[in-house]
Amino acid sequence: MQVVIIGSGNTATVLGKLLKENGFRISQVISRNIAYAEILANELSCPFGDLSSSINETADMYLIAVSDKFIHEVVNYIPKNNKLILHTAGSVSIKVLENVTNQFGVLYPLQSLRKEIANSPEIPFLIDGNDQEVVDKIKLIAQKISSKVAIANDDMRLKLHLTAVFVNNFTNHLYTMAADYCKKEQLEFDLLKPLIFETANRLKSVQPIDVQTGPAIRNDAYTIERHNQLLQNYPDLKEMYIYFTKQISSFYL
Repeated sequence: MQVVIIGSGNTATVLGKLLKENGFRISQVISRNIAYAEILANELSCPFGDLSSSINETADMYLIAVSDKFIHEVVNYIPKNNKLILHTAGSVSIKVLENVTNQFGVLYPLQSLRKEIANSPEIPFLIDGNDQEVVDKIKLIAQKISSKVAIANDDMRLKLHLTAVFVNNFTNHLYTMAADYCKKEQLEFDLLKPLIFETANRLKSVQPIDVQTGPAIRNDAYTIERHNQLLQNYPDLKEMYIYFTKQISSFYL
C-alpha cells in the first residue's frame, strides 16, 4: 500500500516510521513547512513537498497527521480521487473528510509521541470509518502497527482524548511544579522518580482507586497543616494542594 504522509511533526514521524517498518510504502511527505518535510522524507526515503506542491495522486492512502486546527486547511489540498483518507486527531470529527472522498476515517494514536525517541512506546489506536467496509480496512492497517486497536466514534474518541489530558498533560504539569519546588528548595527531584514509577507500575494490575495513599485519604490534619505552612511562599502550589486534598478527602468519604 502506498501512503502519502501529510505532516512532519511528532505524529507524522512516528507513524511514518511505523508504517514503513511494517511493509507500507511511503510515497511522499507533504508539510506546510518544506524544511521539515525534507527532514522526514529523508528518513523515510521518499519525495517531499509543501502544500503548494503536486500531491501524489496514485497513493492508496492519505494520512493527515497535523495539528488539529490545521486539518480543515490541508483537506482542501488532497486529490479528490476517492482514495482512503485518514486523520489522526482525537478531538476532530470524522466528518471533516466527508466532502473529499467516499472512504474516510480516523487512525488516532492514544499515546504521547516524540519523534526523537528511537524506540516507539506501545501505541493503542482508536479507529473509525464512514462505513463498515472502511472500518474493516482501517482495522487491518492499524493491526499491522499495533496490538491494541479499538473502534471509537467521534464522541468516544473525544472523551478518551479528554481523559488523556488528565492522566498525561495535567499529571506531567504537577511533576513540573514539584520539580520547580525542589529546585528552589535545593532538593533532588530525582529522589521522587522511583515513587512516580512505582505508582504508575501498580496500575498494570489494579485500578487507580486502589493505589491512592497520602495524608488526604487518611484525614491526617496535622500533616496537611504542616504542608500548608511550607507552601506559604508558593501560592500556586498551595492552591493546588488545598484543592486536591479536598477532592481526595471528599472522594473517599
